[in-house]
Amino acid sequence: MDSTFRDRLTRAWRDTGSLVCVGLDPAPKRIPAELRREREPILAFNRRVVDATAHVAAAYKPQFAHFAAVGAEGELAATIAYIRQRAPGAVVILDAKRGDIGSTAEMYAREAFDRYQADCVTVNPYLGGDGILPFVNRAAFGAVVLCRTSNASAGQLQDVDVDGEPLYLAVARRAAAEWNPHDNLLLVVGATYPEELRSIRAAVPTVPFLVPGIGEQGGDLAAVLAGGVTRDGNGLLISSSRGIIYAGGGEAGAIRAAAEALHRQINAFRRH
Repeated sequence: MDSTFRDRLTRAWRDTGSLVCVGLDPAPKRIPAELRREREPILAFNRRVVDATAHVAAAYKPQFAHFAAVGAEGELAATIAYIRQRAPGAVVILDAKRGDIGSTAEMYAREAFDRYQADCVTVNPYLGGDGILPFVNRAAFGAVVLCRTSNASAGQLQDVDVDGEPLYLAVARRAAAEWNPHDNLLLVVGATYPEELRSIRAAVPTVPFLVPGIGEQGGDLAAVLAGGVTRDGNGLLISSSRGIIYAGGGEAGAIRAAAEALHRQINAFRRH
């Protein structure tokens, strides 16, 4: 890579005028029938999605388990290569939620960045800095740290009190202060918890957020934008997976329309 991760993220926001992140969660049974007959059906479906969304996507987020569970790691690598060809300005986030001791984390970083050629990877902070720093010690790549996730049971751990504040705020502060050596770290902050998102933004004003939970999970887009954008109007990658890729049963025109609709909604709020 010939630039820093943060440089590429900033260019992606600028050049696309978009905060949209398209999640690639290919489930074989939901791939359209005509593509299931292809030799590599997951790749064929992902190519359809990328072709339909490249003009409005600042980022793509392939979900590792959806490939690995069916032995389609080769199609994952080919998908990322296709994104580089079709949407060269988009950032690629490998959604693998890695988290292990330092020596193993280094191997996971090599897997994400050297094998799959992703720009950044989602990581679990439960092991502390030992499990995070191997992903951020190269300025060309980044990590997206789980902070306040969008799932219903997230609060069982993430809301635990730590010296008078919830754990997710402690994670956010430590991530910004200690785990961000090259300004190449993001936080996962779910759209389903807008008040928590607002409090995290107040604690870390410049750290970008990856925001899942829009679409089928019912996150409040207006509240996310009101509480999460940075002063330059960016600072967010708003992720939608199933709501885009399975629109109209996975038909290309419907995928394009769903991505464009999300893009328009986001930018309408940004203008206000």
